[in-house]
Amino acid sequence: MTRLFNEDWMKQFQSEWNKDTRLTKNTELPKKRLTIGYGFPEESSPRACVVLKNGQIHEAGPYQGQALDWDLRARELHWKDWLNREIGSTSIGLAYTTGKLKFHSGDYWQIIKNPEIKQSFIKGFSIMGRI
Repeated sequence: MTRLFNEDWMKQFQSEWNKDTRLTKNTELPKKRLTIGYGFPEESSPRACVVLKNGQIHEAGPYQGQALDWDLRARELHWKDWLNREIGSTSIGLAYTTGKLKFHSGDYWQIIKNPEIKQSFIKGFSIMGRI
């Protein structure tokens, strides 16, 4: 089984996210609470999720049936590629339009239209790359 998105990995993601004041203090999320799932397209549910409240991750761990605002899926190969290099708007846009990054729930265009959400969304991939 892959280490990506296991409970320890998610706790490290939470710690790294919450240390980054550019994310925790400047995030203008569309609502005060946002639940994001992460996983692989061939699986029936995401592997893990985080709950963001006011820009900080308050919960991170295995997915346990929570209602998701965003459910992000990609093949493990693609996740690892994105986490091993710095990616930006163009890379994320290309991943979405080519089907490498799938939204099982949530709206990619809602993210891209809002500069603050877009910045946090992309920065999240950089945070993941630190783990």
